[in-house]
Amino acid sequence: MPNRLADETSPYLRQHAENPVDWWPWGDDALAEARRRDVPVLLSIGYSACHWCHVMAHESFEDEAVAEVVNDLFVPVKVDREERPDVDAVYMEATQAMTRSGGWPMTVFLTPDGAPFFCGTYFPPERRQGMPGFLDVCRAIDEAWRERRDDVAQQAGALSEHLQRTLSAPPGANPVPGREAVDAAVAGLLEVHDDVRGGFGGAPKFPQPASVELLLRRAAGPDDDGSALRAATTTLDAMAAGGIYDHLGGGFARYSVDARWLAPHFEKMLYDQALLIRSYLHAWQLTGAARHRQVLDETITYVLRDLRHPGGGFYSAEDADSEGEEGRFYLWTPDQVRAALGPDEADAAIDWWGVTPEGNFEGRTILNRLHAPGAIERPPLIQDCRIRLFDVRAERIRPGLDDKVLTEWNGLMLSSLAEAAAATGNRVWLEAAVATGEFLCARLRTPEGRWLRSWQGSHDDPDDPGRAHTDAFAADHAALVDGFTRLAEATGEARWIAVARATADVLLALFRDEEGSGFFTTGVDAPPLVARPKDLQDGAVPSANSSAAWALLRLAALTGDDRYRTAAEEVLALLGPLVAEHGAAFAHLAAALDLHAAGTTEVVVPGDAPELLAEVHGRWLPDAVVAWGEDYPSPLWEGRRAGLAYVCRDHACGLPAEDPATLRAQLDAAG
Repeated sequence: MPNRLADETSPYLRQHAENPVDWWPWGDDALAEARRRDVPVLLSIGYSACHWCHVMAHESFEDEAVAEVVNDLFVPVKVDREERPDVDAVYMEATQAMTRSGGWPMTVFLTPDGAPFFCGTYFPPERRQGMPGFLDVCRAIDEAWRERRDDVAQQAGALSEHLQRTLSAPPGANPVPGREAVDAAVAGLLEVHDDVRGGFGGAPKFPQPASVELLLRRAAGPDDDGSALRAATTTLDAMAAGGIYDHLGGGFARYSVDARWLAPHFEKMLYDQALLIRSYLHAWQLTGAARHRQVLDETITYVLRDLRHPGGGFYSAEDADSEGEEGRFYLWTPDQVRAALGPDEADAAIDWWGVTPEGNFEGRTILNRLHAPGAIERPPLIQDCRIRLFDVRAERIRPGLDDKVLTEWNGLMLSSLAEAAAATGNRVWLEAAVATGEFLCARLRTPEGRWLRSWQGSHDDPDDPGRAHTDAFAADHAALVDGFTRLAEATGEARWIAVARATADVLLALFRDEEGSGFFTTGVDAPPLVARPKDLQDGAVPSANSSAAWALLRLAALTGDDRYRTAAEEVLALLGPLVAEHGAAFAHLAAALDLHAAGTTEVVVPGDAPELLAEVHGRWLPDAVVAWGEDYPSPLWEGRRAGLAYVCRDHACGLPAEDPATLRAQLDAAG
């Protein structure tokens, strides 16, 4: 008999709908049931592409005997961390405080009022390798709840006090740091950079696109001695050569389990594609290297082909597993390559991608170019082999698709896609970006203007209204502000600035800490949790506060509205002092701090002047905002004439440029 998850929009929750565990979704009803029964809540948090989440589900949650114990002793609650980052943040902080580590699956036992008192991650069904068995844990928790309730209450109270203290940052009384903090962050990144294999630190290696982006920002300015550009391109080349990159279909896996980018954990996440697109785009704009443009093109192609809803939004992820095996979809043997290509072409492909009889992953080969990093541009024969191998691979059973559309991740992708479309002049990408903006406005915003977090609907019907739910969080709003601002810069359509402003106004109204600094994760209209968190530290995606600071600075420059600048500066004052010593943890914030220190270059091209606009869009201007096409309320448009270009910097404007050469010189001078 299906449990209560069968009608949820999250694929991860629906994967557990047939479990014998009587799962509840997160909400007041589950807590009320725990109070009625006077039992703890067993909270299990994971996500669709999480390999060990699937392992624990198979070992324990699909087992009738385990389920009988769980259902008898607890109210079990399942949460998709991607739909509910607020819930995840609170209980991850508790898990890390109790265990000094964290991860998913996350297993937390709560009192009926939501206070955590015992935390962990993966538990095997029986004790092994020093880990307690899951049923042993369940019985011990039950015994403590019945026999030592005072101890449980004391532990829950201590953890709740810790959460209240740590998840709401203190007021920011510091001034906004200057460029010296960014200099220190860059120096720190260079110090830990692996100059041989790329990346930062040892295994496992994550792409860390915000760190790469910070190095590229430094490389684009006058202060780089070449070391920032070398480090950034070394990392980008190593990732593109490694098995973390899909050499046939494009796109990146989540991370590499080794230090040389060979063996990925094979899930592909939308946010990784969105953020890495920016890095390869900016590297191509700085260097002109065709290999960076190749990765840019293929990654966007992957997202548009495999992660796009026909109505315009983007799905969240593809799993690591297919047919019950991690990475099976992506692996090759020499015999499989020969069967696909024939003997002559097969030998060339086998040599190019390092396919061997013994393999490099459980007897098969992850395609890679690590024997020739930086040499990924394919000659015609290899490109033909790539196409044919891709077609053969397409007949395999694909990894599972997490088909929910998350507002935050779509905002990140919208921003990257719009910027890439403008920079390259690719009309297909631009049309896809516009469709994404329209999809978000139609499916994930209520008639009252409240954004929602998650949507899921039919794969085949572009007009399916689907179902959207869960009030959006600060990170959703911040990503949307940046995405719609970039879309306005790419299209020249004033409507997108209006949407960006409306979204920013909601961000300020619902999430701003009026008594301190920065933004809370949840809005003032959200049901309360045991603590109201603030998302401060950059991780796999920019933190809500970093993203807000960046987006609001740029929107302020385009609109002249100082409310946005003031809110951004509050974040920079709050977190800026941490940038110098913790560059990797605040790399996106460091970029916002760098933008604030440098000041914004404002470029205005009224009306239709394609040659002038091409000069602007054709280069990377890290500190610039671009207004063109339709005008909108902003001081930038006052006294401007169509057919000319205006470049302003540090509150001073040069003479209008009438031709690309004059504009080029002005942009060069603006830096």
